[in-house]
Amino acid sequence: MMKCGGTSEAKPATAETQQIAKEVKAQVEEKEGKAFDVFDAVEFKTQVVAGTNYFIKVHVGNEEYLHLRVFKSLPHENKPLSLTSHQSKKAKHDELAYF
Repeated sequence: MMKCGGTSEAKPATAETQQIAKEVKAQVEEKEGKAFDVFDAVEFKTQVVAGTNYFIKVHVGNEEYLHLRVFKSLPHENKPLSLTSHQSKKAKHDELAYF
């Protein structure tokens, strides 16, 4: 069970999670200074705040992964997804943790 304000358990990525990752891909590429041919969400956690934080592990080719923190505002705010933070040089086995 998720504690209030805490993150959920890690779950396999869904079509929705892949779409969220795809929508912030350009923001990630800008911050990393390179383009990614592969950008596949593999797992995610969520945190309910005044909206939802998505923590998404993304495979970007070879043995390289990124961890993304994406904020999805409440529907009535009508704001685009925001890449809050990301971590690069991650491996497949690295735990997706709050950052």
